[in-house]
Amino acid sequence: MAAYIYACQVNYCCLKKPLVPKFKDLRASVSSTFKPFLSSLDHLDVPKVIKEISFKLLDNFVDLTFEFVDQPLLSSQSNFAPVEEIGEAVRVTTIQGEIPNDFPEGVYIRNGANPLFGGLKSTKSIFGKSSHIWIEGEGMLRALYFTKEKEKGNKWNILYKNKYVETDTFNMEKDRKKPSIIPNMEGDALAVFMAFLLNVLRFGVFHKYLSNTSVFEHSKKYYSIAENHMPQEINIQTLETLGNWTVNGAWNRSFTAHPKKVPGTGELVIMGTYPLKPYFELGVISADGKQMIHKVDLKLNRCILCHEIGVTKRYNVILDFPLTMDLTRLIIGEEIGIMPRYGDANSIKWFEVEPCYVFHLINCFEDNDEVVVRACRARRWIIPRPNESELSLNALNETSFNKDNIESSKDLFSFFNVCEWRLNMKTGEVKMKNLTTNNHRFIMEFPMINEHFIGLKNKFGYQQLVNSETFFKSAKNLSGGFAKFGGLAKLHFEEISKDIKEEEDLIKVEYHIFPKNTFCSGATFVPKLDGVDEDDGWILTFTHNENTNQSQVYIVDAENFESEPIARILLPNRVPYGFHGAFMPFNL
Repeated sequence: MAAYIYACQVNYCCLKKPLVPKFKDLRASVSSTFKPFLSSLDHLDVPKVIKEISFKLLDNFVDLTFEFVDQPLLSSQSNFAPVEEIGEAVRVTTIQGEIPNDFPEGVYIRNGANPLFGGLKSTKSIFGKSSHIWIEGEGMLRALYFTKEKEKGNKWNILYKNKYVETDTFNMEKDRKKPSIIPNMEGDALAVFMAFLLNVLRFGVFHKYLSNTSVFEHSKKYYSIAENHMPQEINIQTLETLGNWTVNGAWNRSFTAHPKKVPGTGELVIMGTYPLKPYFELGVISADGKQMIHKVDLKLNRCILCHEIGVTKRYNVILDFPLTMDLTRLIIGEEIGIMPRYGDANSIKWFEVEPCYVFHLINCFEDNDEVVVRACRARRWIIPRPNESELSLNALNETSFNKDNIESSKDLFSFFNVCEWRLNMKTGEVKMKNLTTNNHRFIMEFPMINEHFIGLKNKFGYQQLVNSETFFKSAKNLSGGFAKFGGLAKLHFEEISKDIKEEEDLIKVEYHIFPKNTFCSGATFVPKLDGVDEDDGWILTFTHNENTNQSQVYIVDAENFESEPIARILLPNRVPYGFHGAFMPFNL
């Protein structure tokens, strides 16, 4: 969209008649007294000078017109507040329980929003009010390093470090020592429009480049990403930002926060969306990360905001039931596209599905003639519109977060349940069924699996459990924080639940519930190096106890899922709630 605004400016300027005579005509008409001065102008970069003056005028206008104010946090939202960088890595010494000897050496790393200058901002101006929402805030990486000291009998040495991801906009605002990009995700319509316009005119961007969503590895290199920009390469040992990853210049647009490695080949499948054509492009990056071996425009007729892409051995899985990029931000739910790995727009086979929204996939795989897609499915979603931080949620009933409380609001639990689609590539038939329902007690999101099974048939999945009380409260005010996760779930895709009887066969689900007022983020599965079964491994997650204001990392045995954590690692400072985590073994 920035390109569109620039194009309008250029076209408008080309059509206008000049306000003054051409410079050479003006020069000929003036007294010879001014000729030395005019001669010196020939050596100036006049467009650059005009640009600098225009920028200063606009910047002064923003400083005079817009007041940046901190968004207040409730006491229940205190762990959404940002923290400072701690500098050098800090040794961790307080561990309850024991880290297993067969736990792999590596880095457990999690991304998340950590706003600069004290917190999320709103602005007040003559145009009204505009604000950040909870998904915004500069990315900060939190990393826990697991290494063994060979000279001390393989004793575990644990270090903790945090550091900002230094995107282009992060460095710009840090250099200016003040908030500069005007928030525009919600607010009064005119204020939001002016924020967009002034951000583009001053800095060439609509929003900050946040890089706060996830971390991924490809060809032994590590990247931080949020899907509104390209990834930033990270030094995994120091967390320093090394620069934007453009795949040697082949990719210069947004980049999904959830790229997928192809089973067998190690290629990386990515996608990116944009408000102008091409709305949706898909790319396949070589296993060594050096080249884009396939790039294609899907030729969609509108822009969509799609968070994730799926892969199987032979296919790319495209989700076309996202948020549409229009002023009403309607939810539409229409199709899943199955595309051969190196196909084009015409090769995609589209399957119509019931309207819904999918933010995260659990996994996709091939089963004879069918492509199976498992995901967290919402029948509806809450989306902020201008001046709508207080949402009408009369259908939602506040329910207690209790493992024994089965009778919960169906409307509350209609937001996310686990769903499976079977798409027949020969007949075009679609079979859809729910694998969990509201009677599985909890809303589940942020799924993960043993990543050795991405694109392959798998037996287990894991998810974070939403605390229903905090979900109800945060849903009323999207700008103030999002749902908290009070536990974990283990999904048994090949076992039928014996506890719950429904019209459909529901899968078995195990629950790992945290102590009261303890919540998690960034959970990930860590496989054993010599593991035999798919669930040979552990779930790692950052947790925070709001009663003690202490942050820990829990290690949960995936095979003995409902038992107590085998280790709790006390961190040296508070870790705010965040988004996606990953474990990067040192033997890559």
